[in-house]
Amino acid sequence: MKKVYPDAAAALDGVLFDGMTIMAGGFGLCGIPENLITALRDSGVKDLTFISNNAGVDDFGLGLLLQTRQIKKMISSYVGENKTFEKQYLSGELELEFNPQGTLAERCRAGGAGIPGFYTKTGVGTMIAEGKEHKEFNGETYILETGLVADLSVVKAWKADTEGNLVYRKTARNFNPMMATAGKVTVAEVEEIVEPGELDPDLIHTPGIFVQRVIKGEHEKRIEQRTTRQKES
Repeated sequence: MKKVYPDAAAALDGVLFDGMTIMAGGFGLCGIPENLITALRDSGVKDLTFISNNAGVDDFGLGLLLQTRQIKKMISSYVGENKTFEKQYLSGELELEFNPQGTLAERCRAGGAGIPGFYTKTGVGTMIAEGKEHKEFNGETYILETGLVADLSVVKAWKADTEGNLVYRKTARNFNPMMATAGKVTVAEVEEIVEPGELDPDLIHTPGIFVQRVIKGEHEKRIEQRTTRQKES
């Protein structure tokens, strides 16, 4: 089975449809599948539900899909860097399902592991717990959270081999590995593609069994918030 595709548009061909649910990996602007996000925008697919830690910024990442109003709902943890998101949410255009960050990560991991639900203490006694099943374990109250799966997962890794085995680098390991396991179809964009056997088996983070398509992309690697101080004289 050939897994390497020439570009993002080719890798998404035949898997997109209106109203689908998509997981997008990354943490802030680090480790986001920027080439695949641009291809999603250019495809015109709409009414999308996105599962992502964040919504990008106004002109980058998932912010591009918010600009074109292709996203109907976000299942997210942190959305504070995007004014377009804020306007659409406050106007009622955009649905939002907020999650504590660890809960969101575990929901994705659980979905990829075939676990339909799990109990957590996070959110007990807050708005997060409203309408959810409560249960006691050892005298402590927990709430039931459901695992998440997606029609498509788009992830960013550092290296892949032609069999789809993935290696992430540093902060890009946030959300990408668990989301790669939770998509019915997973497409990965990477910085380098090597032949089978060139990756150290002990360093592979996502086995190729979870990955259907791979592309090599060009990556801007923006800094979300640049903080500097004056150089001491």
